[in-house]
Amino acid sequence: MKNPSKSKVPAQLDRGRRRFETWRRQHKTRCRLPEPLWAAAVKLAQKYGVNRTARVLRLEYNGLKKRMAGTASENSSAGPAPFVQLLGPELTTATECVLECEDAQGMKLRLQIKGPQLPDLAALIGKLWNGQR
Repeated sequence: MKNPSKSKVPAQLDRGRRRFETWRRQHKTRCRLPEPLWAAAVKLAQKYGVNRTARVLRLEYNGLKKRMAGTASENSSAGPAPFVQLLGPELTTATECVLECEDAQGMKLRLQIKGPQLPDLAALIGKLWNGQR
């Protein structure tokens, strides 16, 4: 009888497993995995999940999870900042403010606020800016 867990492995994940097995056969047991293999494992984990990928590729879960976290922080600073719209019952008309900030790396933050009362802009910018990193 066929092992059900192996038969349900997606083709792309199975190709990754074979790539890892080939590398392991050609290297000593205590050799470090090369970066291209780690990068492939991270891509597979993004698509199939850390737990499943770690099991299929026979990797240590926490090691793969740390690599995923490192990749996520690199990608978040490279992409465009998400749009955050702040609306509340007290923000209707009257006052308008547009504020743009840029850091040394070129990351930009633009706030456009309309309403009768402006919030504490320094605190608001600090929360939004630090949440991006």
